[in-house]
Amino acid sequence: MKSALVFATSAVVRAGLISIVEQFGVFAVQGSAATRTELLEEVDESPPDVILADLGAGDSDLSTELLSELRPVVMLTDDLLPASVGRETGVSLAVLPRDAGDEQIIAAMMAVSAGLVVMHPSQEVPAPVRSTGREDAPQTEALTARETEVLGMIAEGLANKAIARRLGISDHTVKFHVGSILGKLDAESRTEAVTLGVRQGLITV
Repeated sequence: MKSALVFATSAVVRAGLISIVEQFGVFAVQGSAATRTELLEEVDESPPDVILADLGAGDSDLSTELLSELRPVVMLTDDLLPASVGRETGVSLAVLPRDAGDEQIIAAMMAVSAGLVVMHPSQEVPAPVRSTGREDAPQTEALTARETEVLGMIAEGLANKAIARRLGISDHTVKFHVGSILGKLDAESRTEAVTLGVRQGLITV
């Protein structure tokens, strides 16, 4: 399991972000920080796979420092950065509004951990800029509208039964769709399928 470091100056926000990460079970929270000094000490001691940082109005200079570290970062901020920042710094980066949903945050963390740049739809270019090799391979067959819908629900963290109830179809049909999605995306797991879906623009975070 990949590791995550959570930063937020507010204890309430920090606890909330830790809870979000832990409930999905995709990343293990290795630590948290409330100040710039604590953050840099945590990073120096044990570099995480992803930094999840809530940046308030007084943390604008900290965002630049995070970027300069050249490691995967998901930033929650009221001041959305232009999409060009990821290209200019070469950082695996996601920038989301501070009111982003739980599923959006986790999907963004998975994306940046795979070496991608993800921007909110309100920004100029929501396109990733890093190549991880496998994701760039041509897709042999496009997903159907239903498969794309199912993939989006997988990204929300829904299990097959929950997807079946929402769509009004059988569990067996959902399993069929999931298997088809994995095959078409050449993914070995649901998590990898979501990552590839973000990379190919099939999922908007």
